[in-house]
Amino acid sequence: MTLIIAEAGVNHNGSDELAYALVDAAYQAGADIVKFQTFKAKNIVTEEAEQAEYQVTNSGQKESQFSMLKRLELSYDTHHKLVKYCHDLGIEFLSTAFDSESLNFLVNDLGITRLKLPSGEITNAPLVLEHARTDCDLIVSTGMATLSEIEQVLSVIAFGYLNKSDSPTDELLQAAYFSDEGKRLLKQKVTLLHCTTEYPAPYSDINLNAMDTMADSFKLAVGYSDHSEGITVPIAAVAKGAVLIEKHFTVDKSLPGPDHKASLDPAELKAMVEGIRTVEQVLGDGIKGPRASEVKNKAVARKSLVAAKDIAVGEAFSESNLAVKRPGSGINPIHFWRYLGSQSKQSYKAGDLINE
Repeated sequence: MTLIIAEAGVNHNGSDELAYALVDAAYQAGADIVKFQTFKAKNIVTEEAEQAEYQVTNSGQKESQFSMLKRLELSYDTHHKLVKYCHDLGIEFLSTAFDSESLNFLVNDLGITRLKLPSGEITNAPLVLEHARTDCDLIVSTGMATLSEIEQVLSVIAFGYLNKSDSPTDELLQAAYFSDEGKRLLKQKVTLLHCTTEYPAPYSDINLNAMDTMADSFKLAVGYSDHSEGITVPIAAVAKGAVLIEKHFTVDKSLPGPDHKASLDPAELKAMVEGIRTVEQVLGDGIKGPRASEVKNKAVARKSLVAAKDIAVGEAFSESNLAVKRPGSGINPIHFWRYLGSQSKQSYKAGDLINE
């Protein structure tokens, strides 16, 4: 069953009330997980760093990344309350840690056992190593990444799972990645997400076939983190075999902030979840054969061998006195040629089913 992450991200706008509303919307839509972002602005960006172009466009205001992110922090106290709220509802709480302090808080204070590495952090080798050394399952988003960069981050993760104290070297990273135990741990604990890091992502840049390339290259579970408009692409990704879907959502697209405009509203999120669950049903088990609902229609839809005209006992069956017509409850017409030239053992009226 596809794991569905409803990405609340920073769409709470720093408001506890809005954060709870996002949890409610994710739960009501049927998502498995609701995910936030945990960070301290002072730890992840300089005070002079500029916003991304999409952040300026979507938020309608130009300011430093630091000012924007500082306003979007959630307090640790709020995190604790959200975890309890999610637990009581029955939806998993997840958050992305963008710095060491936040990672330590998520794992050691909140007890999170599954972590998400965002696309922008997969070259942040020290933080990646810290993630792996928690022994948590990791979801690794790969927007903007090449296959070689994905291999590099996986080597750091394998090393972190295997080695809790030594400093990594190129040789040790390679050895961990290619070791049997390293491969086993990666396969057991890591899910890769294909992603196009643009908001919204143009359909021409989505490239869902890259999921197959990643699965073939790394032999790991592959999912999809979607930044496109609408719900068509994530549903298509499930049909392509995605084991996990992540999608941004908001309670109101008109709210100020960098991600609201490129997010689903609650009704769209619910429609996406329903669409994914439908796709899972229709994919089936891959065995080609009549399904239970079809069997009753065989006699109606298929045809049988029938007498094209009156046939006397001993008369030879021929193309002129045999026909193929409904219903399909008689002899399968696949045997038409077998009957040609053989003698009838009984008489038939025109339209009778052949039954010998």
